[in-house]
Amino acid sequence: MMASFEELSAVQIAAGVASGEFTATQVAQASLDAIADREQEVQAFLQVSEDLALQAAARTDELRAKGAKLGPLAGVPIAFKDNMHLVGTRTTCASRMLEDYESVFTATCVQRMLDAGATPMGKANMDEFAFGSSTETSAFHRTNNPWDTERVPGGSSGGSAAAVAAGEVALSLGSDTGGSIRQPAGFCGVVGMKPTYGAVSRYGVVAFGSSLDQVGPFGRSVADVALAMNALVAGGRDPLDSTSQEVAPNFLDGLEDSVEGMRVGIMPALMEHEALTPEMREGLVSARDALEAEGAQIVEVELPNMDSVIAAYYVIGPSEAFSNLARFDGVRYGYQEPGCATLAEQTALSRAHGFGSEAKRRQMLGAYLLASGVYDKYYYPAQQVRTLITQDYRNAFERCDAIMLPSSPTSAWRFGEVSDPTQMYASDLFTISSNIAGNGGVSVPIGLGSQSGLPIAAQLQGPAFEDRKLLRVARALERGIEAAGLFSPGTVAPDYAHRGGELA
Repeated sequence: MMASFEELSAVQIAAGVASGEFTATQVAQASLDAIADREQEVQAFLQVSEDLALQAAARTDELRAKGAKLGPLAGVPIAFKDNMHLVGTRTTCASRMLEDYESVFTATCVQRMLDAGATPMGKANMDEFAFGSSTETSAFHRTNNPWDTERVPGGSSGGSAAAVAAGEVALSLGSDTGGSIRQPAGFCGVVGMKPTYGAVSRYGVVAFGSSLDQVGPFGRSVADVALAMNALVAGGRDPLDSTSQEVAPNFLDGLEDSVEGMRVGIMPALMEHEALTPEMREGLVSARDALEAEGAQIVEVELPNMDSVIAAYYVIGPSEAFSNLARFDGVRYGYQEPGCATLAEQTALSRAHGFGSEAKRRQMLGAYLLASGVYDKYYYPAQQVRTLITQDYRNAFERCDAIMLPSSPTSAWRFGEVSDPTQMYASDLFTISSNIAGNGGVSVPIGLGSQSGLPIAAQLQGPAFEDRKLLRVARALERGIEAAGLFSPGTVAPDYAHRGGELA
């Protein structure tokens, strides 16, 4: 009897490998078959690591044959965003600047997934250096949304989201600086989590904004994301990352518990926001009703400085990006312009030809914002706004356990439909605030839009380091949405269901 690989959750795959129902090698081959079948249309990957995958799967099978204890992700196929180092692969950040760069070490977040038994299937496409919201700024190729290949998958972790949505892998890792996990998760109809800042080590992840970036998982369900979170924090605090904190790996504990009596905050003014499409409003109402049906109490809250988050983010983010990318000088590593007469010429031309337009735009903006005489006018006030936003959240969480927002104002747009950079930046309107404040957020599919027929999603945000409770609310929302017949956990984009990836 054959089953399709994409029908199985990460939880089911790990359990099936542990019980001997199937082998890790069978699962890895099914994932490789699915990738081979679907990649021409989806283009989620920059590199498929077939040899690494089959070697890791064989090690898992060997451990099971010896009766050894398997990790919690034994045999689960996973993709890594291409800003995460993994020995045996290139780490390009989807940029010509790093096109041929081979990883010489492995990022802590990647290593922890491997230590848990996950099978590394390859590197996922992304916006160049994570600068973008659509995966269109990749220097190599765009990634297509599996629900409609003429639409964007979101970004910057669009490849990671699309690989899960197309049933190519069961889990993936992305990074979120201003919504780069939650927005593509919403566009692609999968679950995506940005944990609290500091919960997951950033060592070995190429930095965009060091005070904003956070690594997190994509999965087919909230339970899959919880399982991945257990692996990501299992090693405790990472001494190689000064921002890393100790977090107990217990995200599956109590996940199915009732949310009776828990309070979920909504912002009435947000429902009338001009950027929100009618189908997103309808979806949020359905999500609110689903949480109420699960026993949650809905309360009204306010985040008074929400209208300032875009302005603050696009001062802080580019400033940190300019600082972080200054190391790519055309001398030590990265793209080197040939035939230059002087070091200054080589640096200038290597950066000019190695970086794409959006990467240049953000670095130039950051250079300006940090210049003498400009810093006090923009950067310092942006940090003051950051303090105000953090205080807004602190006040709101005194009244509720989680806050519900849209993951994006709209469903996925068509390629080329949003060409103005400032319009593109506005797509992160409802996600940026949690990066500014450092608290956790998770995107949960809540159905298909009544106008677009594409996935729409609600985002839940919780207090810092209460990500376990946040996932419990997310699971209640997922349960309520399924009970209402609006969306089922683990749904793969229709064109890719039962196509390739057969598992014996």
